[in-house]
Amino acid sequence: MNNKRLLVVGELNVDLILNDIRGFPKIGNETLAGEMEFTLGSSAAIMASNISAMGTDTTFCGKIGHDKFGEFLKQELQKRKVSTRYISTSDTLKTGITVVMNYEQDCANLTFCGAMEALNIKDIPWEDLKEYDHFHFSNYFLQKGIQKDITEIFKRMKEAGLTTSLDLQVDPDDKWEFDYKNTLPFVDIFLPNYSELLSLCKKNDLTAAIAHIRDYANVLVIKMGEQGARLITGEQEYRQGALLNKDFKDAVGAGDSFNAGFIHKYLNAASWENCLKYANLMGSLNTTRAGGTAAFTSAEEIRKKADEIKKRVL
Repeated sequence: MNNKRLLVVGELNVDLILNDIRGFPKIGNETLAGEMEFTLGSSAAIMASNISAMGTDTTFCGKIGHDKFGEFLKQELQKRKVSTRYISTSDTLKTGITVVMNYEQDCANLTFCGAMEALNIKDIPWEDLKEYDHFHFSNYFLQKGIQKDITEIFKRMKEAGLTTSLDLQVDPDDKWEFDYKNTLPFVDIFLPNYSELLSLCKKNDLTAAIAHIRDYANVLVIKMGEQGARLITGEQEYRQGALLNKDFKDAVGAGDSFNAGFIHKYLNAASWENCLKYANLMGSLNTTRAGGTAAFTSAEEIRKKADEIKKRVL
């Protein structure tokens, strides 16, 4: 096991997850859901929680409100051995929440951002960077306080000697205003999914999007759902098929668990091929339980469950 230390910076919110929804919601009507989960949410926190369960020493930096939701999030991260010493609390803003409405292998999300929008460059523990080896940032478009400084943040992380990774996530405004030309040279591993990459590059097919962005991305890892994943670095390319398990529950956090698996193996100096294989396996494991973290308890349990999935894939 490696002794690399990870600093995750990003959004924090609770997830209210609805499954077995009987139709699509309509104004003026009431729609029923057969199942509900209330759990730790947000791309960054799910990634941090699950990579910590895999065995990576992880610290989280984010912002919450002074409320019950905020207390819940800190307690959930601490239960998963994630250090919360850099989570700050706003006295005026509420903790964020996302309502997740699942429909088979896709979902519709409704998010109240709250305190996460107030996180900014000054909240990052710059004086303590010597304690860390890798920096991961997630969900750029929901964090208004970070956006104008994103290039500077990654530049300073690299200058401090950290390796870096980035997952943009979806832009709810569908503008995709991210300065990738100046930021991605400071990002060691860029982790978009298929549709996010097309939107960012304003292209209609994946080949064109890859050609458009590959000169700026050091290592481009594309999450492709049921089609697996691809990795492009320089002239090298690797492809890995998805592991579609028979015990699918929902896909909430599957991409974040993919990120966790990839970075965990990367910090263990695994090959690109093995990083992809493990990332896909962790994404598949995620889908066996509702929410983004329930399938990840301890490194030993993760190994057992991963072996079971390999035997039960479709």
